[in-house]
Amino acid sequence: MEYDGTNLIGWQENRQGPSVQSVLKDAFEKFCGMRPDIVGAGRTDAGVHAANMVAHFDLDGDFDSNTIMRAVNFYLINQPVVVLSCVETSDDFHARFSCVARHYKYVVLNRSAAPVLNKNRVWWVPKKLDVDTMRIQAKKLIGNHDFTSFRASMCQAKSPIKTLDSCEIKTDGDLIIFEFSARSFLHHQVRNMVGTLVEIGHGKPYDIDDIFAAKNRSAAGATAPADGLFFMAADYATND
Repeated sequence: MEYDGTNLIGWQENRQGPSVQSVLKDAFEKFCGMRPDIVGAGRTDAGVHAANMVAHFDLDGDFDSNTIMRAVNFYLINQPVVVLSCVETSDDFHARFSCVARHYKYVVLNRSAAPVLNKNRVWWVPKKLDVDTMRIQAKKLIGNHDFTSFRASMCQAKSPIKTLDSCEIKTDGDLIIFEFSARSFLHHQVRNMVGTLVEIGHGKPYDIDDIFAAKNRSAAGATAPADGLFFMAADYATND
C-alpha cells in the first residue's frame, strides 16, 4: 500500500488519532464486519509516508484477493491510504519477521524558496549544503556498527548494533535524496543520520567515526523532521 502520513499519527493504532492501522481496520469492518490484526513491515512514525508498505492479515471467510483490494479501497476513498495489490500468502508469511531488507528514502529540498507542491513531503533546508562532504561521511555509516548515537531514547530494540547495507546521496535539481537499506533500523535511526549529515553539509565538524565511538545520542546531530521520510520497499526471501 501507499500512504500520505501528514495527518496520521503513524502506523500503530492508538486512541490519539487516525493511524494507518486504524484507517485500514475501519475499511475492513465496513467491508466484511471484521477488524483483522494488520501487521506491517515497518512501524512508521507520525508524518512519515510510504510508497510501498507491505502488511499481512488473517481474514475469515471466502474472499478472493481482488475482491478484498477493491472493497477496502472503496472504503478508503477519502483516506490518505490505498492498497496497491493484494495476494494470498502462505500461513507462515509474516510482513515484519519474514522481511530480509527494508528501504527508506529521505528527501531534502535545498533552495531559498519554500516548498509549495512538495509541502509535507520534503525537509526544506534553505541554506546551501555541501553534498560532497556529506557523501564522504555518509560512506562511514555503511556496515555493522553500534548505532547508539543515532538511536531514539524510546527505542525498544534489544541491541543498538545494526548493519546498514547501503547509504547513497543523490541530487535531482534542488532535491537531495538520501537512500538507506538494511534488514532493520532503530527508532529514528534514519532521521537521526539525515539530521547529522545535513549539519555536516552546513559545515559542522562532525566525524561519523567519532560519533559511533561516543555511543551517546548527544554526540550526533538533531533529528530530521518526519515530512521528508518515505518507506520505499520491503524485500522477502524467495523459495526457488
